[in-house]
Amino acid sequence: MPENRQNNRFTGQAHAHIASVLESKSVLKNLSITGCCVEGSACVEMVPGTTYQMEIIPEQNSKIEKFTLEVEFKWLRVTGDYSEIGFNVIASPKGKHFQRYVDYLTYRSSLA
Repeated sequence: MPENRQNNRFTGQAHAHIASVLESKSVLKNLSITGCCVEGSACVEMVPGTTYQMEIIPEQNSKIEKFTLEVEFKWLRVTGDYSEIGFNVIASPKGKHFQRYVDYLTYRSSLA
């Protein structure tokens, strides 16, 4: 996917889970306030434009509690047994945890 994005994406090590769709072993590849990409070994049937509740479990070092995002499925890229799934972020019911996690990733990327 092209990297012409309105908001910077930050890499993390959080786990992402969507009940009945994404395994808890799926990893949040990157995140911004407007979108994210999840990678994992499971490939599922998803319809573009469908919204889901995605649970994000940040890495322990962040000291941020898990939170939920409402996301819209945009695209799927499958390579063998590996898949990447792109989403738009629609809303965050626990916006404070989401914003703290984005701030944490921003700070961590500034150290690299």
